[in-house]
Amino acid sequence: MTQTETRTGKYQCCMVMAGGGFRFGYYLGMYAAAVETHNKPDLLLASCGGSIAAAVIQALPDDAQRKAWISSPAMYQFLCGLQSTPKAAIGRSFIHAVKRRLTVKRATRIPDLFSDYFFDIPAELPLPPLQPQSIDPVAVAIIGGRILFSKAEIGQRRAGRKLFAETVFCNPRTAALLDGMRSPMSEPLWGDNAIAPQLLTDVHMPIGDAVRISISDMFYFRCHSHQASHYTGGVVDLFPIELANKLAQRVVMELKAPFNQATAIPAWRAVLGVDGNQRLRHVHRQHADVWIDSSDVESIFHKSGMQQKLSWPKNRLRLLMPTRYESYVEHVEAQWQYGYQRGLEAFGKPHANYKQHMRHATRYNKP
Repeated sequence: MTQTETRTGKYQCCMVMAGGGFRFGYYLGMYAAAVETHNKPDLLLASCGGSIAAAVIQALPDDAQRKAWISSPAMYQFLCGLQSTPKAAIGRSFIHAVKRRLTVKRATRIPDLFSDYFFDIPAELPLPPLQPQSIDPVAVAIIGGRILFSKAEIGQRRAGRKLFAETVFCNPRTAALLDGMRSPMSEPLWGDNAIAPQLLTDVHMPIGDAVRISISDMFYFRCHSHQASHYTGGVVDLFPIELANKLAQRVVMELKAPFNQATAIPAWRAVLGVDGNQRLRHVHRQHADVWIDSSDVESIFHKSGMQQKLSWPKNRLRLLMPTRYESYVEHVEAQWQYGYQRGLEAFGKPHANYKQHMRHATRYNKP
């Protein structure tokens, strides 16, 4: 392959970091396993919490520095700084969740992503600056959604209107490869969805803003504003396997657990007009060269790290971190080891055989 083809052709290997929330430490372990087994990706395609891991991997040259960064007091203080808003009142949260669950129609009204959210995020994300590395850093592409409505239109009937444009924040090479592609989330397969057909790319967005955009989860965190535009999170295409196959010759993807049918699925339906578990099953049926089984991550870490709790004395839904910094460091190490072991397991097993043995499979997510 010539030098020009290397700069403009498809990437050799894309690792998708799809979601993860604030358990993003396990993606660093997955990446370490890929490197150790000679499967190092040259592109990370990230959404939601995975975008934090991708930014850290790109900026720092080795596993030790990356792990140290996400284990740092600064990262711990950032996560401890996620404070509840008045919208997270227990009674209000419960009533709105019930209403969404009882509403069968998809994205009937324009949602309030500007002020109806549970948690405030500190203004500055603790991301490392890009450092000189002995070899070219891995390329990073981050998923977000450009909001196509104004604050004045909140609450109006959608009436089939498209409310979001899937946007990939990336370098010019990645943008060129995606040129002319439709958003996979806009397809009629998903019914009367709220996502526009045109896939947008942005090669100028600062990576800190791109990450902040991608973690802007509906009803949990406020949308992010940059210059004259507003953006919501990577949930607009949380499992971008079609983009990965468009961008790279080989794709590394996760097998994911299903979404909660009582809370998450109604939220997807109300805002995006898409059934998240239908989308997940569709993704699991597509081609990836390596599938990493992280379907049991919730059951393994549900009693450690950041937890969602009801604080009755304060009448708030809260995000609680370990009270001791040392406990947080131990949790990060456990995340890293989980991703590392799952990665070694996946890279060492044939794709066809491995995919049949998802650790946590239900009728909502199995291929």
